[in-house]
Amino acid sequence: MSVFAIVTSAAAAAAEEAQVHAAEASSAGLPQLDPAWWPSQLFWLVITFGALYAFLSTKALPAIAGAIEERRDRIADDLDQAGDFKRQAEDAENTYNQALADAKAKAQGIAADTRAEMDDEIAKLQAETDAQLGKQVAAAEAHIGEMKTAAATKVGEAAAETARAVVETLIDEAPTEEAASRAVASAAAGLKG
Repeated sequence: MSVFAIVTSAAAAAAEEAQVHAAEASSAGLPQLDPAWWPSQLFWLVITFGALYAFLSTKALPAIAGAIEERRDRIADDLDQAGDFKRQAEDAENTYNQALADAKAKAQGIAADTRAEMDDEIAKLQAETDAQLGKQVAAAEAHIGEMKTAAATKVGEAAAETARAVVETLIDEAPTEEAASRAVASAAAGLKG
């Protein structure tokens, strides 16, 4: 038998019992508590819940399940996208760190090259300055030597002149310049030796 046949036979049986108990129901009070009304109430309960079940199973529950599945898919897509963004951020950070390390190494290389160039430049300038100072010192020493020689000559001349004046004063006779120069030279040699 089909469900429909069972429901209709149950409804017919409930209607017969309802007529039998109609007289009793009028004296009972509340019809839902009267056993005579129970078959009718069961019939409508089955119909109502059957219709409700059919509506929920065909319309509401698939819509809810679809919404849940759609939300689950969206969450999974968002998590996948977040993972992709995280990987991209990590890649960008690694690229940045590598570029920073390369820049630091390049800057240190440039600084070392510049330092070496400056050291070479300073060494060249120092060598040039030392050479110039050496030339100036040699020239100064030569000039000093010339001045010493000139001074010694002048001192010798002055000593010879003084000796001539002293001798002339003492003996009233002027010695020759040659004799005075020899006497001064002989006295100077005696002082040195």
